Amino acid sequence: MVDAPILPPESGRPDDRRGRGYLMVAVAAALFAVNGIVSKVVLLGSDLSSLELTQIRSTGAAAGLLVFLLAFARARLRVARRELLFLVLFGVTGVAFVQWLYFVAIEQIPVGIALLIQFLAPLLVALFARFVYREHIRRRIWVALILCISGLGVIVEIWSGVAFDTIGITAAFAASFALAAYILMAERERRHRDPVSLSFYGFLFAALFWAAVQPVWQFPWDALQGSTSLRGNLSEHTAPIWLLLAFVVVVGTMITFSLLTGALRHISATRASIVATFEPVLATAIAWLWLGETFGTAQLLGGAVVLTGILLAQTAR
Repeated sequence: MVDAPILPPESGRPDDRRGRGYLMVAVAAALFAVNGIVSKVVLLGSDLSSLELTQIRSTGAAAGLLVFLLAFARARLRVARRELLFLVLFGVTGVAFVQWLYFVAIEQIPVGIALLIQFLAPLLVALFARFVYREHIRRRIWVALILCISGLGVIVEIWSGVAFDTIGITAAFAASFALAAYILMAERERRHRDPVSLSFYGFLFAALFWAAVQPVWQFPWDALQGSTSLRGNLSEHTAPIWLLLAFVVVVGTMITFSLLTGALRHISATRASIVATFEPVLATAIAWLWLGETFGTAQLLGGAVVLTGILLAQTAR
């Protein structure tokens, strides 16, 4: 859905083909990780801003999902009047801002660090459920909270000042709050709407929101022309900007979404989310191999602590 495949609960029960479900989620997480690297290459190698890249991704995903629904499930496009305001808020808050803030973050800081911070969303959701919904939450949430705060402190080396760009860190934290809002809203709406049409309307209203911010006639279409270096360890190679953008929309959004949706037929959303949590690990490895992004001992240790806390938070509700 977004570059952090944290999924809302699904009403369908898992079947005995769990291996297939786990494989689908793992492939989706890997593609999401690669998509983050490709998006960073586009941001650094073209004249597109993070907002413009978000606009392209939202519009392309909305168009692709619309084609799919028109071809295979036209009835799912129906919208009740009572749903409309919610879907608009979902698209703007839960989709538009998650993507934009993530792109702002990876443009300034390593992809793995941005994803680790963004993946704090399950912790925020669990805390929201505890204090707002008054749900029963397992005690492990407090351990998860301590681990995440401690690990993040180590990652940014808070004892010597923030070791990374302040704008990037702030954007990543803001993205985690936006992603938490997305999860909470998706949980609410899943009782009334299937994941495919919900995602379509999310991307649709995100695209309309960005079109209002930057009308189509003001979009820098010239930035889609030409080629850019793939940077890092692949800097001797180039690729057309339009081809990289097509990867972001088709592979990094459409295919990954299809894999995640399909996986929920075989495994529960909680298990899928736990497997998907390894996206930051994969993204860190790919960023090292491709872009040459490296981390010190503090970042590696802190990342392991944060990841442990996130996994605990995923199972706290």
